[in-house]
Amino acid sequence: MKKDIVIPEVEGIYIAVVNEYNEIYKTHDWNAYIINEKAVDLEMVLIVTSGYSEEKMTSIFRKKLDLLPKKSYAKIELMQEDLFALNNQFKVTFFEGNQMFDKTYTFRKNTINLKALQAIPLMEARGVLVK
Repeated sequence: MKKDIVIPEVEGIYIAVVNEYNEIYKTHDWNAYIINEKAVDLEMVLIVTSGYSEEKMTSIFRKKLDLLPKKSYAKIELMQEDLFALNNQFKVTFFEGNQMFDKTYTFRKNTINLKALQAIPLMEARGVLVK
């Protein structure tokens, strides 16, 4: 039975944590984004995030996007710097056509920092990316 279940591999979808300047509060904030680099729209995107370590666990945050257009990105959440000492997990489920896809993205503890910034696809920004 299990061998008959086909779980398609997710490609072209990324999670990025970007360090951005906030014009309103005059601060540098860390924001998490989902990036769709595919040539197709994604429907009913569900994102469940949490942070954890051996001693601590954050509350679970859920976000739903009805549509994530092709070659676009959407903000998931603002992230407090205290969370970077934890493993941060993003579980993403979405439909592409009539097929459901699922993938878990994990930022290991202390990997989100200013020294790890790189160019982010589709965004004119620098951040930390997980594929």
